[in-house]
Amino acid sequence: MNRPLRHIAVFCGVLILALLLRATWVQFVQGEELANDPHNRRVKIEAFSYPRGNIIVDGQPITGSVATSGDFKYKRTYKNGPMYAPVTGFASQGIGSNFLEGIYNKLLSGKDDRLALKRAQDILTGEKPRGADVVTTINPKAQQAAYKALTDLDAKGAVVALDPRNGNVLALASTPSYDPSSFAGISDGDKFTALDKDKNKPLSNRALRETYPPGSTFKILTAAAALEHGVISDIDAKTDAPAPYQLPLSSMKVGNDVKGAPCANASLKTGMQWSCNNVFLDTALKVGKDKMRETAQKFGFNSDIYDEDFGDLKASKSLYPEKLDKPQTAMTGMGQGSLTSTPMQMAMVVSALANDGKLMMPHLVDELRGPDLSTIQKFEPKEMSQAVSADTAKKVQEMMEYTVNEGTASKAKIDGWTVGGKTGTAQHGVDVNDERPYAWFVSYAKQSDGTSPVAVAVFVDPKDMDIDRSEIAGGKLGGPIAKKVMEAVLNKAG
Repeated sequence: MNRPLRHIAVFCGVLILALLLRATWVQFVQGEELANDPHNRRVKIEAFSYPRGNIIVDGQPITGSVATSGDFKYKRTYKNGPMYAPVTGFASQGIGSNFLEGIYNKLLSGKDDRLALKRAQDILTGEKPRGADVVTTINPKAQQAAYKALTDLDAKGAVVALDPRNGNVLALASTPSYDPSSFAGISDGDKFTALDKDKNKPLSNRALRETYPPGSTFKILTAAAALEHGVISDIDAKTDAPAPYQLPLSSMKVGNDVKGAPCANASLKTGMQWSCNNVFLDTALKVGKDKMRETAQKFGFNSDIYDEDFGDLKASKSLYPEKLDKPQTAMTGMGQGSLTSTPMQMAMVVSALANDGKLMMPHLVDELRGPDLSTIQKFEPKEMSQAVSADTAKKVQEMMEYTVNEGTASKAKIDGWTVGGKTGTAQHGVDVNDERPYAWFVSYAKQSDGTSPVAVAVFVDPKDMDIDRSEIAGGKLGGPIAKKVMEAVLNKAG
């Protein structure tokens, strides 16, 4: 072979080798990355080429798939979409997916490695493939009660209901909401954009992803911290907290909301009954910022509410700040200042107290189930922490139950059940009182054996509601909602 031909042959050999190396690199090294690239249209087309698995509530699917024309053969559908949107999230051909639809996307789309054997069988039998199902812990009656109560008020708000015994999420509602079906198609991007730009933020999951000052509902945690650290031992003993209460190192005096309430030097129990700010300002100051923060963190503050074993929900971090002076520490005692919480976090606080101080990890999924109805994974309850002792929790329960029977939380009373509750009205804004206050309510219901099957946190933002400012209170707005949700759970339990 002459020299020119040899050079050409070598050059062609090098090109072929480079091509083989590149193909090998793309297939085996970059394959996973390219397959999961959101811009890979072929992957999207394949993902919607057959029916998606369903999200299940109480044995019934709340999602579905419908045949369409074009490259994308199937489109996601939703039953009671706005009511369940905070649970399901969305699966859109054009936008992508989030919440359960996103967390379990591989499973629902049939691409999870745990379905490899089923995929191989489908190829051999010629059976049409289908994704697996996600079975939730949601109680449909509680979810409906929560969503309807919020929409009847025409309110921006959220409700979280938990089973304190195992951490099951029984209800997760957020309003205003949206219908995930409305932008499920490839050409529905403009509908999603309109929702994203809506000033009422219908796409926001207020139950998990928004934080607010918790107001007086935080007083149950302040009481727990005082009892746990021995600052107060007798909940009926008088305090030395004057009313109005002058903040330390400040000329500011804080009054009480309930006119004529016997708040001056009131006991912790009376302070809870009438939501006396002075009692809890003074209590938090005596507990101190470090012990207050320590107790708050045992309930979940300052950490992401996420567990690798479950991985089905992730709430925004609720904050008990580190750097606080004395007046700021006092203000946290009544749930104000720079303290922030999600509705999920406050549901966890009341849930732990109702469960004798034991905080169970909240989770939204009970089981992952294959297309053949076989169990892929069953989730077991998991303890998150012993937030406070059982003795401390029982004393707080006594105060909360007294507050329902003889105090400001009477709207939550349920005949035949022992109910504990706490109201909350949270000031916010640059000058604290320049915005209409938020309304909060937390409660639980207890069975005759002392266990609690339901704990609830309700949040209402009355900014655009047709209601006088004087009527904005946690008991008036949140109490009836909490009662309806608890009754929905208890009727089923009964």
